[in-house]
Amino acid sequence: MASRRPLPFDPIEEAARQWQQRWDGVESMRAVTSLMRAQQLVLAQLDDLLKPHDLSFARYEALVLLTFSRRGSLPLGKMGERLQVHPTSVTSIIDRLERSGLVERRPHPEDRRAVLAQITEAGKRAVELATVDLVKERFALSALDEPALAELFALLRPVREHAGDF
Repeated sequence: MASRRPLPFDPIEEAARQWQQRWDGVESMRAVTSLMRAQQLVLAQLDDLLKPHDLSFARYEALVLLTFSRRGSLPLGKMGERLQVHPTSVTSIIDRLERSGLVERRPHPEDRRAVLAQITEAGKRAVELATVDLVKERFALSALDEPALAELFALLRPVREHAGDF
């Protein structure tokens, strides 16, 4: 990630200070703004870690999903469901992975309307190498220790559940 000079103040704290002069809900606003900013920062760091592997985090997740499947392949529709992304996003992800030689499209053996994405040997190697780098850098969350990571997961789980994520 390109280094930049940090601000001399926390902009979210400043926004919260101004917010509370006008509206209620300052803790909700502060929490969601922090969450969204953290997401931007972590995603940028993940993409930087994956760049040497010619992957984005979205393409990495797709390769991991295929790696976890029994046959190394899944229908594109099922991939969209599991990755929780729009079908056009899955198509774009698979297009890019296919151009890179990391997946191949195959006809579904039982459903002529469906197309399978099949991970290639190069895709298997790429996901293994990328995973080593991500684990080494703790998925861009090295500022948190193991108990804090578990706490973060526990804090976010009810938000995901309430939203119907699972």
